[in-house]
Amino acid sequence: MPKVKSHFSCQSCGYQSAKWMGRCPDCGEWNTFVEEKENEERGIRWLGDKRSKGKPLPISSIESSQGKRIISGIIEFDRVLGGGIVPGSLILVGGDPGIGKSTLLLQSSAKISEDTGTVLYISGEESEDQIRLRADRLKTLSDKLLILSETCLEDIIPQIETINPSIVVIDSIQTIYTAQLQSAPGSISQVREVSCQLMNISKKTGIPTFLIGHVTKDGAIAGPRVLEHMADTVLYFEGDSGHSFRILRATKNRFGSTNEIGVFEMKSTGLEEVTNPSELFLSEMSAGISGSVVISSVEGTRPILVELQALVSYSNLSMPRRMATGVDPNRVSLLIAILEKRIGLHLQGEDIFINVAGGVKIDEPAVDLGIVSAITSSFKDKPIDVKTVVIGEVGLGGEVRGVTNLDARVAEASKLGFTRCIIPKIKKNVLRDAEIKIVEVASVAETLEVLF
Repeated sequence: MPKVKSHFSCQSCGYQSAKWMGRCPDCGEWNTFVEEKENEERGIRWLGDKRSKGKPLPISSIESSQGKRIISGIIEFDRVLGGGIVPGSLILVGGDPGIGKSTLLLQSSAKISEDTGTVLYISGEESEDQIRLRADRLKTLSDKLLILSETCLEDIIPQIETINPSIVVIDSIQTIYTAQLQSAPGSISQVREVSCQLMNISKKTGIPTFLIGHVTKDGAIAGPRVLEHMADTVLYFEGDSGHSFRILRATKNRFGSTNEIGVFEMKSTGLEEVTNPSELFLSEMSAGISGSVVISSVEGTRPILVELQALVSYSNLSMPRRMATGVDPNRVSLLIAILEKRIGLHLQGEDIFINVAGGVKIDEPAVDLGIVSAITSSFKDKPIDVKTVVIGEVGLGGEVRGVTNLDARVAEASKLGFTRCIIPKIKKNVLRDAEIKIVEVASVAETLEVLF
């Protein structure tokens, strides 16, 4: 009989200890240590004779797979992946429960099975009947889309090798376990071992593998960070329960940019692509309301116009509230200080609330001028022209600095029918369009003079 060893693992970060500890010395979390047992003869012992015994090759002689990507059939999905699915890649998809991870992968699996070949969808959370009900609603029925309800890795690997599908989907990685370990499914050691085995199979056979991962209450993918390190691409599905919009964002991508986003709208028939996000985000904008302004944000190579709202009201509290949704609260506090110091607005006794309409999150300095304009508009109770777009970064001295991709931002505003665009005064010549008026400003004070 093999000797049984045991150790204690932190279920938050994966730190291992020979004895139980109340507080993890690595991540600082309390009561996260769980005893896990394992055999000395474990791991990939049962795949030992199948492991690759390759030899080093000159990099110039290795054939690139850049042109061999698998197209998912969903344009927004392919955009985030960098142009398609790379053979042999391991892709981790995370997001809040019910956000649409399984829906997206079931829809893309059906399209891939029709255009490329067999897709093996392995579910550890739902039965075949439950997946069929969802497929009927999404209209994703295909004879080449194979469903397997299984949680044991030793039963899954032979199916992958026998079927040899074009793509494998694991839903979810926390439900799969290996009999080589005695710990419970979803534990640190199980997630690490199962992911390593699936990665080896994916690299050996060239079959792309999608792993759906649960997230913690903090929004990070549950399990050890090594899971994200092993994956070639890490995607996060973002969305607000109060909105139907969903944003797919890449936080890691070895085969493409991490700046691209995919925008979807959740409907009763599943996720639908949003090819023009700007038009959708601005569809409910009202005219004649103070504190509202249109700003331009660039996600990857695509400019997106969104509505930014501000509400400034008198506060009875000794410390007025400062709340921001969709933008960095620290950045908002800095811009409020600039308005007080450089412009002379008395905002010390005012509650200030900032919100980006549509549930979009923006993290770039090009929206600074829009935040300043919206706060001033609400404070003075003077609306900004709805056909005006404001673009620019604000410095600590109250100056307006240049931003990247300015031509693309202006072109997007012109395409959507805006008549005026306020941009930083820079030496570079900006693309001029007869249909939109370009106003260059050098400071926040000059911008407010133009707007009000």
